[in-house]
Amino acid sequence: MKKLNFLAFACAISMVAVSCGNMSNIDNIPEANSSEIARVEPPSWWIGMKTRLQLMVQGKGISGYQVSIEDYNGVKVKEVHKADNLDFIFIDIDVSTTARPGTFYLIFSKGNEQFKYAYTLSERSKGSESRTSFNNSDLIYLINPDRFANGDPTNDSTSVTTEPCNRKAPFGRHGGDIQGIIDHLDYIADLGATAIWPTPLLEDNLKEESYHGYACTDYYRIDPRFGTNELYKEMVSKAHEKGLKVIMDVVTNHCGIDHWWMKDMPFKDWVNMHDEYVGTSHRFSVLTDPYGSQHDREIMSRGWFVPSMPDMNLDNPFVLNYFEQWAVWWIEYAGLDGLRVDTYPYNAKEAMSEWCASVRREYPGMNIVGECWDHSPAAIAYWQAGNGNKDGFDTNLPTVMDFPLFEAMCRSLGVGPRGSIGDITDVYNSLSGDYAYTNPLNLLIFFANHDCLRFGDIVRRNPDKMKIAYSILATMRGIPQIFYGDEMMFANGTQHKSDGMLRMDFPGGWDGDKVNLFTVEGRAEAAANHATLAADSTTFNATKSTRDTVLANAASLHDYASRLFNWRKGKSVIHAGKTLEFLPHDNAYAYFRYNDSETVFVFINNSAEYCKIPWDDYAEITSKLPSAGLNVMTGETITIDQDTKVPPTTALIVEYSLK
Repeated sequence: MKKLNFLAFACAISMVAVSCGNMSNIDNIPEANSSEIARVEPPSWWIGMKTRLQLMVQGKGISGYQVSIEDYNGVKVKEVHKADNLDFIFIDIDVSTTARPGTFYLIFSKGNEQFKYAYTLSERSKGSESRTSFNNSDLIYLINPDRFANGDPTNDSTSVTTEPCNRKAPFGRHGGDIQGIIDHLDYIADLGATAIWPTPLLEDNLKEESYHGYACTDYYRIDPRFGTNELYKEMVSKAHEKGLKVIMDVVTNHCGIDHWWMKDMPFKDWVNMHDEYVGTSHRFSVLTDPYGSQHDREIMSRGWFVPSMPDMNLDNPFVLNYFEQWAVWWIEYAGLDGLRVDTYPYNAKEAMSEWCASVRREYPGMNIVGECWDHSPAAIAYWQAGNGNKDGFDTNLPTVMDFPLFEAMCRSLGVGPRGSIGDITDVYNSLSGDYAYTNPLNLLIFFANHDCLRFGDIVRRNPDKMKIAYSILATMRGIPQIFYGDEMMFANGTQHKSDGMLRMDFPGGWDGDKVNLFTVEGRAEAAANHATLAADSTTFNATKSTRDTVLANAASLHDYASRLFNWRKGKSVIHAGKTLEFLPHDNAYAYFRYNDSETVFVFINNSAEYCKIPWDDYAEITSKLPSAGLNVMTGETITIDQDTKVPPTTALIVEYSLK
């Protein structure tokens, strides 16, 4: 593999910014055309920011020009850096505390030639720096926008994007968009969610399979098939009105092969290039292995994720600064409430640690969750901030995704081809590994997401298993996340994972859909006429029997999930309470969430038989409880003793008031 020379950046030539002479003649200087200035990123900025402003300017032969700023109080050119590519420069702009909102001009001069470029500084929104973020009081609703709802059919295919809409293609564009999300914010809020996480909405202009958005081709532009930057900002604002936070899914590890800079890179090592294609090993262990080789670490962090996704070189300081500013720009521009970082350990880990620190310097309360897909709590814990790793490394990443718990839920609740069932002890064992984490309350917990089999398929369309999954998600420590449609057991009817199929269209999100699961009436019709509707429906990429089962249970499962998730909203004992669990027996598992004023008892009977609750075994906590509690799902008063039986495949949740 080609060895990278990072010392080259220390030797970058700087241009001295000089006065362009008579500033009183600024009106006589022509505006730059698209050849002279092709782009400037970030496209705007704000006063009062901690993040330093470094403009990336692209233009034909732009490195041959001197740069200055008209007489604008508090703003000046600090330094100009040349790149390997003479069509790029990087301009450090000093924005002092005396600067005011407005537009200033960058003046580009070469001999007698001059042109100008207008750049805008805005006032920050009130309270921007101290904004709150998502936390363990939230329930996150994960959406794949292309498959959620088509609110604007006019943008399904556009003249400026390559892949046209084809709803019949599992891996094609289906037409879902930002307007579709806006149109169904009430549905999401009514379900009990308090935050939404759409998978990437930035431009992904690959020729095929561009629907998922993880191969970005323009980091400052919403994909036109989803909408516009302005519409995205409007979506965030309208979500806030509904009590919903918005988390942006960001990808710093890689871009798309058709990103504009792949044809005209600023530096030769802007992305990690090799003499021939080198793919990542996908083995995180080499990054934490105290005996690991540098060779293996290089392949893991500098290899490409797939051939269509070039690996960004975050060890290049200009690349790192680009992504630091980019994250801050979107937070400030759109009013975001959090970030989710895709493929987190694939990034250069020291650079990403600085990236996280940079974002949180600007927004101290900002939560960032990283996708760290590993099987053991110890491996995941390494990536959570403040973990005290023996190698001295700190990620500065507040939240990580709890993949060990996810896998345990899949094993425990999954149903085999002949009806065999797992053991709930797997969930207990996963939770018993919490000693490894700095803060277990800051784990993102889930039983499914956009990269995994539909949970409805894992449990073989068993609605009782789904209810157990909802119950664990709603009562366990951490920040819960549900994948769109799982509140109604969306399923494909197969154990073969196909990303394009499991990211299915939400029935009712497209004009002409025969089934509308967004509405109470539509769910009721699905329950009453499921066999007929299943025969006609093409929404699911599934067999008729699978569609039939999903539609038959959609209303009851939605009502169960909604009641449970809305109950969770106001329960601080669940958000931040302590946990006490007991060793499972006979495929039944009990745990308590408690604080000084409340206790919630959760009993999971994962077996096929009635199970007695060994209430006396829990005396260390139950002896302090009142004799009767409230059944969360029925609203009825309940008294539990040694003779209380729980039906098969059932979750019992009881709350006790200690006031």
